[in-house]
Amino acid sequence: MVKGTKAETVIKILHKIPLKQRKKVKEVTLDMAGNMGLIVKKSFPNATLVIDRFHVQKLALDALQEIRIKHRWEALDIENNAIEKARNKNLKYNPEVLPNGDTLKQLLARSRYLLYKNNKKWTENQTQRGSTQKVVE
Repeated sequence: MVKGTKAETVIKILHKIPLKQRKKVKEVTLDMAGNMGLIVKKSFPNATLVIDRFHVQKLALDALQEIRIKHRWEALDIENNAIEKARNKNLKYNPEVLPNGDTLKQLLARSRYLLYKNNKKWTENQTQRGSTQKVVE
């Protein structure tokens, strides 16, 4: 065990292992920290670097969440504009209701966990929420 993650410290300790043995290492799984990549490259010259699944999944899910939030803000802006137009014409605003009973704004607010699961594992409520014919572009 090596205390800390400072590249120079870890490399210095790993270099106490003979190069011949370090060259036998074929693969190292690591997180996405730059210092870990540097440590592996300098210490295990023949190793393939593999980013662990958790960190790759987290990046993908974070990107998906960012896209969902962007679409949600766009839906809020569209709805606010429609409400304002209706108000200016002295009309009551009635948002479009999707086949699942949600408005687009509600769907985008409530769909976070739908995006993370296979649809075969959705709950009954999630199945109802996810079964809309409207495609958000």
